[in-house]
Amino acid sequence: MNLILFGSPGVGKGTQSTLLVENFDMRHISTGDLFRKHIKDETLLGQKAKTLMDKGDLVPDEIVIGMVDDVLKNLNGQSFILDGFPRTVPQAESLGGILKKHGLEVKKVISFQVPEEELIVRLTGRRVCGGCGAVYHIQAKPTKVDGVCDVCGNDVSQRKDDSMDVVKKRLEVYETSTQPVKEFYEELGQLIEVDGTGKTREVFERVQKHIKS
Repeated sequence: MNLILFGSPGVGKGTQSTLLVENFDMRHISTGDLFRKHIKDETLLGQKAKTLMDKGDLVPDEIVIGMVDDVLKNLNGQSFILDGFPRTVPQAESLGGILKKHGLEVKKVISFQVPEEELIVRLTGRRVCGGCGAVYHIQAKPTKVDGVCDVCGNDVSQRKDDSMDVVKKRLEVYETSTQPVKEFYEELGQLIEVDGTGKTREVFERVQKHIKS
């Protein structure tokens, strides 16, 4: 049961991926996490990615495709979730080739639907621990002590790509560059639309209903 979780920034792909991993023993493959690891390790790729991500721009296809290919070839039969990839039609086409090369296939593409106004609130309110990476939200999940991680005690702050200006640009980039991917999978008959509003568990119940059908 291999899945692609699809939708604009802030729709809850990461949160739903966590629940799928816990309940179905799947491997969560997030291009955002892969990039942030490279950034933290200060690799050349990380430096290039950081410059683009801080401005809300997309990382070039060839870099993203290479990273995903490297992960997929080492799964050893474990089911996976692709989160944040593909983001362009060329990436989707390249993914098809990668999957075929490794004898894999994606069963369903789950597209989360959330109004833009709510996405802006979700993203600009997000705060991340600089130590352990724990994620909070100033409204939905605040820290017990302002600016301090509940888990490790390190500073919690807003990522540069979660500032209001960058968030609006990220959503704009999504609409122009990523929306065609939805149409790509819709034509293949793999796309399933899921309402991403409401409580986390409510959304997860909708996801389970579709993947078990």
